Amino acid sequence: MAEQIHSNNVAKHNPDEVVVDIEHISKSFGGNEVLRDINLQVKRGENVVVLGKSGQGKSVTIQCIVGLLNPDEGTVKVFGDVVADMDDRELKALRTKVGFLFQSGALYDSMTVRENLEFPLTRVLKMRDQAEIDQRVEEVLDGVGLLDAVDKMPSDLSGGMRKRVGLARTMIVKPEIMLYDEPTTGLDPITSREISELILNMQKKYKTSSIIITHDMECAKITGDRVVIMNDGRYIAEGSFDELQNSDNELVRSFFNETT
Repeated sequence: MAEQIHSNNVAKHNPDEVVVDIEHISKSFGGNEVLRDINLQVKRGENVVVLGKSGQGKSVTIQCIVGLLNPDEGTVKVFGDVVADMDDRELKALRTKVGFLFQSGALYDSMTVRENLEFPLTRVLKMRDQAEIDQRVEEVLDGVGLLDAVDKMPSDLSGGMRKRVGLARTMIVKPEIMLYDEPTTGLDPITSREISELILNMQKKYKTSSIIITHDMECAKITGDRVVIMNDGRYIAEGSFDELQNSDNELVRSFFNETT
């Protein structure tokens, strides 16, 4: 199956290719049903925003995509393969092609920015050519506007800078799919907008397909080619940001005034 994942890379420029296919998944924790018959397709090079209030289970979906959780019902396919059927080797192969940006940025505090970025290259991609490693580090840091922070420690960085370095570390392995879990949480409005615009720039530069989990309306507007609204464990509407904002459905419209 890992070989199948690799072979699908030849379709990298096919905009109609479905890279993530979620079919009728449900997930409960104890008596709490957090996902209820969820369906979603993400095409090659598309940014899909999942918008909803905090505590709605939005992040559970993307954990199922990378095999951190398995749905109770339904299937999740990535590059045509069922994630729940993958063994450890196949999951490892998949995760080299799927980048996951956590809310915190998840940097190693004991490592410099350079060492944080080198880590996935040497440990995941097994790269040994220091000149190539240096080039990759400089390229991604330049892309997020932090080339001069290469030798700083995470503790020397602001929250927005940590987010940028976290994004750079995720992008350095050149994933085909990006999963963003509340990428602007805890940031001031100006920095939130900068991160949202950076997500858009990364999509254009690396031709990634992305799922962006957020309750930040401006982030959704800036980044989303398509927006899906989640409420009470279900997807209740999808469309462009403007279409949903002007929906005839009062519940859908309410998200654009009350999402917190």
